[in-house]
Amino acid sequence: MSDPELQARKLGELMCAVTEQVLWQPAAARVKDRAAGSTLLCRVGSGQATYHRFDPQHKRHQITYGLRMILAKHTPDTASGWLSSREIDSRGYFGGEQSTLNLLAHTCCHEFAHLLQHSAGQRYRGSVHNRFFYNILDELHQDGHAEATREALEKQAGAYRIPLSSTPFQLPELVLQPSHWQVSDAVVFGSGIREVHGEIVRVNRKTCTVNGTGKFRGQRYRVPLSMLQRTH
Repeated sequence: MSDPELQARKLGELMCAVTEQVLWQPAAARVKDRAAGSTLLCRVGSGQATYHRFDPQHKRHQITYGLRMILAKHTPDTASGWLSSREIDSRGYFGGEQSTLNLLAHTCCHEFAHLLQHSAGQRYRGSVHNRFFYNILDELHQDGHAEATREALEKQAGAYRIPLSSTPFQLPELVLQPSHWQVSDAVVFGSGIREVHGEIVRVNRKTCTVNGTGKFRGQRYRVPLSMLQRTH
């Protein structure tokens, strides 16, 4: 299996399976106590967008792992700038060690933390990556669920002979270079109640012009490169 996109899709399918087996199954009863009949659907998307969404009509949580996101987390140059890499570095997840395996395992935990955050009623428009979210994410790493996710992902990739490197790498500070960003990239900047989501519409020498999305639609921002992060 030498096709990088096919390998990435297979890894995405394994991320879905591991999320359901390692993270969802132990938490399902608690989630269903809050909203009876709740279910989880995990899928692999074709782009870079990686997110949790809840369908209140069908009481269905959906987690999407973007194919382009998975591909990007295979090399230091393209892994730099993603929120997951920042979290591993700043919060010391997996000992602060960056690798493709750690980044993808942490991405599973990040999205599942959004599911638990939503279930607890602590996700608000304009305040997604808030202290409640990071309390949940920290707990997933502290109580062993993150390590179990990492181990399961590594084991299943090995069983299916899908390349998944655990070799640590150093991330360059490419987030400060204009060439690292492209028009249509989904980004986030700020934190807490000041966290803004948007899409890049122009890349400048030291800043990017960002159109707000969601709650911030209709707003335009000029954001220093150092403040930008890709979503997840």
